[in-house]
Amino acid sequence: MKNKKEIIMYIVFGALTTLVSWGTYIFFENALHFSVFWSNLLSWICAVTFAYITNKLWVFDSKSFEFKVLIKEITTFIASRGITGIFEIAFVPLLARLGFDNPFFAAVKGLNIKADIFYTSGVYSKISVAIVVVILNYVLSKLIVFKKDKE
Repeated sequence: MKNKKEIIMYIVFGALTTLVSWGTYIFFENALHFSVFWSNLLSWICAVTFAYITNKLWVFDSKSFEFKVLIKEITTFIASRGITGIFEIAFVPLLARLGFDNPFFAAVKGLNIKADIFYTSGVYSKISVAIVVVILNYVLSKLIVFKKDKE
């Protein structure tokens, strides 16, 4: 039962983390006119900060604030998210440059959808990469970052 709750909480906070990531990405790209690379990097930093706090407190129920525990969790969380972050930072602009978004833009245009979000550079690449990243992040957090010591 606890594992089921953990997965549900991960999905809920993962969705919220994704909203933080995408919301800040769109803000940086559209409002501030940053490049796809910088928009993606800054959105990743915002999302990782939000994810650590929510994963620690509510998903994996790690309530210890002992210095040694915090250092271990923070360093392994940043390292694991760094690995998936490098993957995301590299592949979103790469896929966008390779034209991955173009069929999606054409489909949205064909549906006569006018919302700017559907025409944001790299947004479909970001969605695709995000799916892979979410799965990797759960596995790394569960098995390494917030791994419970056997008593």
